[in-house]
Amino acid sequence: MNFFLETVRMVFLFIWYSVESFIYFIVPKKRKSVSGEVVLITGSGSGIGRLMALEFARLGSVLVLWDINQEGLKETAALAKEQGACRVHCYLCDCSDKAEVYRVADQVKREVGDVGILVNNAGVVTGKTFMESPDSLIEKTMEVNIMAHFWTYKAFLPAMMAKNHGHLVCIASSAGLIGVNGLADYCASKFAAVGFAEAVNLELLASGVDGVKTTIVCPYFINTGMFNGCQTKWPAVLPMLDPGYVAKKIIHAVLTDQDILEIPRIIYILTALKSILPSKQTHVLRMYMGAFSIMDTFRGRFRKQE
Repeated sequence: MNFFLETVRMVFLFIWYSVESFIYFIVPKKRKSVSGEVVLITGSGSGIGRLMALEFARLGSVLVLWDINQEGLKETAALAKEQGACRVHCYLCDCSDKAEVYRVADQVKREVGDVGILVNNAGVVTGKTFMESPDSLIEKTMEVNIMAHFWTYKAFLPAMMAKNHGHLVCIASSAGLIGVNGLADYCASKFAAVGFAEAVNLELLASGVDGVKTTIVCPYFINTGMFNGCQTKWPAVLPMLDPGYVAKKIIHAVLTDQDILEIPRIIYILTALKSILPSKQTHVLRMYMGAFSIMDTFRGRFRKQE
């Protein structure tokens, strides 16, 4: 390994990809086709999961819907068919149960085929401070929000790797980038989801599998009911997000192979400031932006599928 040559190579690639990014900023990247692609979405019985399913339905994808709510699944399936979906497959699955994830995954592979786009969207929130959170709810948060990602990847990633084709979509949160008062277990699970997705992406690239893409989605609080009652301090700067808008942004990110999507754009700035500012200054900034108080009025429903 030659230090000089490696350094020259790194500088060249850094400049090359910087120019490429600038070009894509000026000229939007071409969107890929997902027509006929098998898309599996966990937590698709309501909320963002349902809205993403409808967006994929309009694009001609084959939908595989997972949720613990059978009525919600039926409603999503009916709406997807109204939007033009030709094939919709619904499966009851508790993503917190590893054995059930593997069992239902095997059923999907037998009845539908290999999954081309995997969207890990199912999520729960406790909404209590760490010391007030019962152990059972903390465990459930970790099981649904991160451990389920391990099991779905184990189930569906091998086929993607064999074909060098596929897309892994991690619906994380801005709370997976910046800590929030009153969301210790949720933040832990979402930080883990971001780190897991990044690490697996590197593993794929290191092994020469460059056809399996990864998109990590880190939105601010979405107005789906999961964080019912929460009020943002400065709605003009950091608003509660409209679910339809978020769903469209996620689909666009997938179609353009965007690595990470932070919504709204100010999250990119706040994340960067957190990385470079001294801790006391970041605490002042978090207090100003409402990270200390946003959960004070929380009334959300535990086990709400995101």
